[in-house]
Amino acid sequence: MLKLPDGYRAAGVHCGIKKSGKRDLALFVSDHPAAAAGVFTTNKVSAAPVKLCRSRIGRHHARAIVANSGNANACTGERGLRDARRMAAVTAAALGIEEDEVLVCSTGHIGRYLPMDRVEAGIKSAAASLSAVAGAAAAEAILTTDTRIKERSLTIEVGGHAVRITGVAKGSGMIAPHMATMLAFILTDAAVDADTLQAGLTDVVARTFNRITVDGDRSTNDSVLLLANGAAGNPELNGENADWDVFHRALEDVCMHLALEIVRDGEGATRLVTIRVRGAAHAADAERAARAVAESFLVKTSWSGRFVNWGRIMDALGYSGADMDEESVDISYDGVPAVRGGVAAAGEEDRLAQVVAGDEYTIEIDLHRGEGEAVIYSCNCTEEYVRINM
Repeated sequence: MLKLPDGYRAAGVHCGIKKSGKRDLALFVSDHPAAAAGVFTTNKVSAAPVKLCRSRIGRHHARAIVANSGNANACTGERGLRDARRMAAVTAAALGIEEDEVLVCSTGHIGRYLPMDRVEAGIKSAAASLSAVAGAAAAEAILTTDTRIKERSLTIEVGGHAVRITGVAKGSGMIAPHMATMLAFILTDAAVDADTLQAGLTDVVARTFNRITVDGDRSTNDSVLLLANGAAGNPELNGENADWDVFHRALEDVCMHLALEIVRDGEGATRLVTIRVRGAAHAADAERAARAVAESFLVKTSWSGRFVNWGRIMDALGYSGADMDEESVDISYDGVPAVRGGVAAAGEEDRLAQVVAGDEYTIEIDLHRGEGEAVIYSCNCTEEYVRINM
């Protein structure tokens, strides 16, 4: 059972967007005023709910998150904005709170209008069924091509008080650094200053959700929302408290777990592959090199087999734009050398084959050009990815 922090309730219902009968509308509610923070897609084409949330997150507080799956409400013009606002208004009326205290998210097919009669009925049904033990149902209701729910919950001590951080997420395809086709909702009963909460979330997202890729595509709907309602009773965290680092590390733990679960559940994926680049001229070069490897479909398809096709990695490094000399490049798989000085490391074929047969492994690349480092979490690409996206 997914345990929510104190002062939160949730619900997940089927409202009729998905023809399958699966849950497709989620509601998360704080019983107390909550500080709010958010990070959103960098895609210049952004969905109506993203536009609405961006305008509201600057107020730094919220009471509810309503989200639907099966329809992205993206590329829907003024009607889409009206529908997103209507979702907030119906939610607020059902909960007896202010409309601007409601954040809205959608995920699913782009370019279709929401069936608002069904959505409104679903919101009212969800509001009537809110429960402190319905977190898993809500987590299920935001899924699209995901094969399972993604959740993480931690309890830490802050100022002598037990504090819980719980996160749920969805994401499987259209996943790339700088957000992806993903939603993540993180709830905590800690008391945190709103500006500090936003700064902390932005920092954590940069090292977690912005470090993953499935297919290199950035979505129109990516949103990470964080609510902190103070129900735990701890002294308010403001970034200068001794316990801020404890909270910050726990928040990163939750987000990293969710991020890696998204990659593990990538569309058609069977392997999680971590790309670590070091020795780049600077951090930006390390990022370019790591991302080129992690997003190359030639590389990703090779990860589906048992053959170490490091030549494709060298190729991706060469066009990445990073400063490099092929004769200085070293590549290892879980510490087993595959390339030394730009040529094959002899005698390691059997050990390398054992590594790439596993479900998870790390490819380490040293460019020997400087001190820059970067990491990207990726996955293999199989025929199933094509079938899902046809």
